Amino acid sequence: MKDLSLHIMDIIQNSIVAGADKINISLRVEGTPQMLVLEILDNGKGMDEEFIRKVTDPFKTSRTTRNVGLGIPLLEQSAKMAGGELDIKSEPGKGTTLKARFNINHIDRIPLGDIPETIKMLIMANPNISWTIHLSSPNDDFELDTDELKHHLDGVSITNNNVLEWIQNTIFDGIKLVYGGVLDEVN
Repeated sequence: MKDLSLHIMDIIQNSIVAGADKINISLRVEGTPQMLVLEILDNGKGMDEEFIRKVTDPFKTSRTTRNVGLGIPLLEQSAKMAGGELDIKSEPGKGTTLKARFNINHIDRIPLGDIPETIKMLIMANPNISWTIHLSSPNDDFELDTDELKHHLDGVSITNNNVLEWIQNTIFDGIKLVYGGVLDEVN
């Protein structure tokens, strides 16, 4: 996949298929050397230890529509190519935490892509899921919580076009605030 937003979209689809109704997407810059850390937590059905050991194999999938599952193996490859790693923790009935790390200054680190559009599309397609988006760097922090937003919308649907546009613009501004000066691709 050519950017991180596409990886997020693919991994989140796994969470949705696993029955998650709470999904937390965290993207943070930390450490020395500086690493970009993508962490996705869900409260879906989880995986047993045997499945976790096999989950990076492209020929192991829980999907019934095809015999291959490339999302996690491709994310692992992207992380390793950028001097990082992939870690998955899961427990049946309790959900899954996936963490991918990328060295920010590595020549093979994939770009962020259109994170605001991806998040908007995920929320639009899955309005009943509780979404939390957290961005952080040494510069600043940003968080968007759809449960809190729904409370303030006072009955207006989160899938209203104006609300979705506001979400997209707010996340775009959050990315500029948090990663401006830290990630070269943010201007």
